[in-house]
Amino acid sequence: MAELARTPLYDLHLSLGARMVPFAGWEMPVQYPMGVLAEHLHTRAQAGLFDVSHMGQVILRGPDAAAALETLVPADIVGLAAGRQRYGLFTDPEGGILDDLMIANKGDHLLLVVNAACAEQDIAHLRQLEAAGVSVEPVTDRGLLALQGPGAEAALSALVPGAAAMRFMDVGDFDWHEARLWVSRSGYTGEDGFEISVPAQRAEALARALLDQPGVAPIGLGARDSLRLEAGMPLYGHDMDRGTSPAEAGLGWSIPKVRRLGGARAGGFPGDGGILRALHDGPARLRRGLRPEGRAPIREGVEIFAAPEGGAALGRVCSGGFGPSVGGPVAMALLPPDLPEGATLWAELRGKRIPVTLTPLPFHKPGYKR
Repeated sequence: MAELARTPLYDLHLSLGARMVPFAGWEMPVQYPMGVLAEHLHTRAQAGLFDVSHMGQVILRGPDAAAALETLVPADIVGLAAGRQRYGLFTDPEGGILDDLMIANKGDHLLLVVNAACAEQDIAHLRQLEAAGVSVEPVTDRGLLALQGPGAEAALSALVPGAAAMRFMDVGDFDWHEARLWVSRSGYTGEDGFEISVPAQRAEALARALLDQPGVAPIGLGARDSLRLEAGMPLYGHDMDRGTSPAEAGLGWSIPKVRRLGGARAGGFPGDGGILRALHDGPARLRRGLRPEGRAPIREGVEIFAAPEGGAALGRVCSGGFGPSVGGPVAMALLPPDLPEGATLWAELRGKRIPVTLTPLPFHKPGYKR
């Protein structure tokens, strides 16, 4: 079995009492002594610091890097202004999703952040752009922190005053104690916050400085998952994969008019025919929100039915758990798109069907700074 990789904050996690678990080939903190429930609520109320150094950071350079990347990603990258970033998808020839990613325009280059479990395949996928004169440079000497929650701005701006002026999805570079920080105002919790790329040798010092700020606590992967679930955010490998189209995953918003049928740069990415048809005509299934009755969560793989007895399954849960901020279980499932909001469906849990209510996403209203 391959040895697990460690982030630059591994020793800090141990000193803070983290419970470490294997995750996507890395040894990562799933929770700290505060516990997942308290960590989740703390992030919603104040500010949480997450180690996301396991995620892949990749630089693309070249005069035509944006146009070249559009051959792999159905987003408007050519029109992405310097100092801004946006969400995108890698698609495959069958119209499925290879991964989701963030794309930042840093002026003279693009900075991509990809999922840890997919980083190796994503970098190999990007290598085909080298034929178009694009330099593909994996970043291997930096950590990545996410500071999330309503107190994130105050905490970061105490160390980096310029961060307070950033808007949602802005990116910028800042100096902190001779370390160059690459900062974006974004995250994956549904809260205001920042993601901060920092030289690996300064990652622990920055993390400690942030944890010294009032209201900032370390948060593990357990609460990160419940936070993104409440915010209605899909997770690769669960709510989307190669068997899921962008339209089914509810991610059609990431494909703008300019890349759709009739747009100035329509198509030109893997699987464009099927993907654009599904966006135009509507998908056969769609990621929907569910609120089960009672306190028992329904987990990934649970089947959903139209009636309390009999009938074929309408679909299955792709993400589910307890939502601490909403005070009960929440789940997302791929279901027929024409089912009305508020409808009662039935989840089969250990041989017994329990009622669930079809609910609009997100479950928790986001708090981004627009």
